[in-house]
Amino acid sequence: MMVRVCDLSFAYDKEIVLEDINFEYNKGDFLALVGPNGGGKSTLLKLILGLLKPTKGEIKLSSQSFGYVPQNTMSNSEFPISVLDVVLMGRLKSGGFGFYRKDDRQKAFEALEKVGMQEFAGKKIGELSIGQRQKVFIARALVCEAELLILDEPTASVDMQGQIQIYNILKSLNHDKGIIVVSHDMDVVLGYATKIAYLSRTLFMHEPSALTKEAFFEKLQSSGAHNCPVDIFIANTCTHDNYKGGS
Repeated sequence: MMVRVCDLSFAYDKEIVLEDINFEYNKGDFLALVGPNGGGKSTLLKLILGLLKPTKGEIKLSSQSFGYVPQNTMSNSEFPISVLDVVLMGRLKSGGFGFYRKDDRQKAFEALEKVGMQEFAGKKIGELSIGQRQKVFIARALVCEAELLILDEPTASVDMQGQIQIYNILKSLNHDKGIIVVSHDMDVVLGYATKIAYLSRTLFMHEPSALTKEAFFEKLQSSGAHNCPVDIFIANTCTHDNYKGGS
C-alpha cells in the first residue's frame, strides 16, 4: 500500500471537517476524490501531503516521493518565466533556482515530452491556455521523479477537450505512477478512474465497474444501505452518444 488512512478525523478549531476516514491506496489505482464543495477533499490531500496533522487517527505512507499539482492559481499571468523554468523548479533540491545541471534540463525536457508540451519549452508560462499550464504543472511534478501524483482539480476552468487531454495524460502516467485526483468532472472521471471515493465529511469508496444498475437497486433495497450521488450516477449513466436526458 502506498497510502493507508486509519480512523482519520480532522477539525479546524472545533468544526469537524473529516470524520472516521478509512481507506487504502495501491499504486496501480487511479483514484478520484469527488464530493460537494466543503466536503473535505482538499483537506484530505493536505493531510496526505503532511501539510496538516490529523486531529485523530493516522496516515501511513510507504513512500515520501510525491508530486503535487494544485489548482490553477497563477495570479500574475504576466510573470516573465518560461515553461522550461517552471518545470525546472521541480528540480530545486539538486541545486538552486537558476543553477541547474545538464541532467536537470534533460529531465525537464523529458517531462514536457510526456505531457506533449516540449515545443512550448521556450514560451512564457503566461502565454499558455489554462489547460496547457496545467500540463506544464504536471510536468513539474513529474520532473522530481515522484512515485505518486496528487492533483487538486487539475481540469478546473478547462474546456472538455482539454479535460480529456489531461486525463489521457494521467491515465498514461498511471502505468508506473500512482494517481490521486480531486475532480468535479464526474462524467469524464468515470472513463478513467479505477476507484472513486465520495467524500462529504465521511468517505465511501466505489469501483465504477462493479456497480451495475441491478446492483444499485439491490443496494437501494438493503436496510441502512448508503446511496450517494456516485451510486446514482454510475447506475444510471446512459451510454448513447446523443444522450439528452432521462435514463
